[in-house]
Amino acid sequence: MPDFATSTDPHVQRQLDRLTALSPGADILGLERITRLLARVGNPHLRLPPVLHVAGTNGKGSTCAFLRAALEAAGLRAHVYASPHLVRFNERIRLAGTLITDAQLAPLLEEVLDVGGDIGASFFEVTTAAAFLAFARTPADACILEVGLGGRLDATNVVPDPAATAIAQLGIDHQAFLGDTLAEIAAEKAGIAKPGVPLVTMAYPPDIAEVVDRYAEIVAAPVLAEGQAWSFAVEGEVLRYRDAAGEVRTPLPALSGPHQPANLALAIAVLRHQQVLAIPDDALATAARTAYWPARMQRLSPGPLTSLLPDGAELWLDGGHNANAAAAVSIAAARVAAGRPIDLVLGMLANKDAAAMIERFAPIARSLTAVPVPGHPHHPPAELAALARHAGLDSATAPDLAAALAAVPREGAPVVLILGSLYLAGTALEANDELPD
Repeated sequence: MPDFATSTDPHVQRQLDRLTALSPGADILGLERITRLLARVGNPHLRLPPVLHVAGTNGKGSTCAFLRAALEAAGLRAHVYASPHLVRFNERIRLAGTLITDAQLAPLLEEVLDVGGDIGASFFEVTTAAAFLAFARTPADACILEVGLGGRLDATNVVPDPAATAIAQLGIDHQAFLGDTLAEIAAEKAGIAKPGVPLVTMAYPPDIAEVVDRYAEIVAAPVLAEGQAWSFAVEGEVLRYRDAAGEVRTPLPALSGPHQPANLALAIAVLRHQQVLAIPDDALATAARTAYWPARMQRLSPGPLTSLLPDGAELWLDGGHNANAAAAVSIAAARVAAGRPIDLVLGMLANKDAAAMIERFAPIARSLTAVPVPGHPHHPPAELAALARHAGLDSATAPDLAAALAAVPREGAPVVLILGSLYLAGTALEANDELPD
């Protein structure tokens, strides 16, 4: 669907307007357009520093955050390409550790659009080409690429020889592009495997693991799966990671949620099974303490939105938008609340399974207020409220986040959780004057 990206910089906005006008206005998969586009700008994807390529339905962004934190703790400079952005388009491209500036971004977009405007490339493909140009021209020690959608036909999959590839947690999402079954989705994610390059994965059910193994065997990629090549356990406040080379102990992640130790362990496994970058064990421990990934069980700081809540309330934010994410976030929310009431503010894109999200939260929540997702096709708030009532929740609708938060019940010092969409999460961060950096 269209991205609706905006910028306060007029030069960047001019290029974003061009991009919106020239792109097909929808998600499209395939490598033919990105390959042609990259050829016209000198194939920068062939001149990147060592690449760590991460796919997955849930957790790939957090895994990339742990990778970046570990690399930087080891004294290395890392490029990062991630999507979508939450508030500013610049969040997608991090150059040697720092978000790309408007002064850097505008000419890059202009260069790509000037030579490739006739190709019909998507928003994501143009963004990918611009990122690769920036990465090829800026010295760094490593490059972390987060898959945008799927894997096999994702624009990031043009990189021929990454140092390592990884697949995080798998679940049902983006069925229109990836298939209706977990096996079909796993096959698309496994498409990032490359000959001779380690493919590090989480533990999957046997039938799903077989799909991944089969694709990896076709391209001669060694699979290093959790439970076989590596493992981890949480013991008190310590994560114990083990593989054939030995054991590493780190603190539990500072990122909230019971799913984050698995994402940290996956990042550790990726770094310990690649052969290019030297990462000491103490850098892995530092990554556990310092990795930051906004809108993933993030407690919002004092600001315009939090000021609308009753005394003693906490405002939390998560961009999870599918059933698997909801299952993990609901556990995290219950732990944070520790017996206090939980009030939800939910907005979801029209192509997401709202009933599955609400079903996961109904047992722990006191109320749900449904809101629109500004600028994007979304489930009507009245429809979300009706689903919530059917699930046994007190429900209401509100025209925006501010109205929803002002109407939160005043009793019980509640934990209020905004969830359902990364786009809604971006709206919340901007409204609370809390921009990702």
